[in-house]
Amino acid sequence: MSESPRARKVADRIQEIVAVMIDRRLKDPRLGMVTVTDVRVTGDLQSATIFYTVLGSEEELRSSGAALESAKGMIRSEVGKQLGLRLTPTISFMADALPVTAQSIEDALVAARMRDSELARIRETAAPAGDPDPYKKPATDDE
Repeated sequence: MSESPRARKVADRIQEIVAVMIDRRLKDPRLGMVTVTDVRVTGDLQSATIFYTVLGSEEELRSSGAALESAKGMIRSEVGKQLGLRLTPTISFMADALPVTAQSIEDALVAARMRDSELARIRETAAPAGDPDPYKKPATDDE
């Protein structure tokens, strides 16, 4: 099911508002280097899921998630003020799995490159299993 244009515009605006708030207004020491990667809004504009990534370790991801959860009310209030909608969407934060997925793809590509280089090395030193020239030749008069 495709997303309505209005829902996409609201999602983009929420992403901007939340990114600016995280950068300028939230002063929680638990908050790390957070990037808002995506926002998905339901078709009726009642609920918004905000996807984020954190630069750093798993512990920094957990502490930043806790900081965002504790600031959820303030963020929702600011989103409501700036959007000007009749009903402010409820907000939920979800850690984006994009970096993990990207790393697994990168690992698979590295493994494929290693296998390809190993096959190329084997191919250089390979010899035919049978005669070097397996094609029949016409008989010569000497035979």
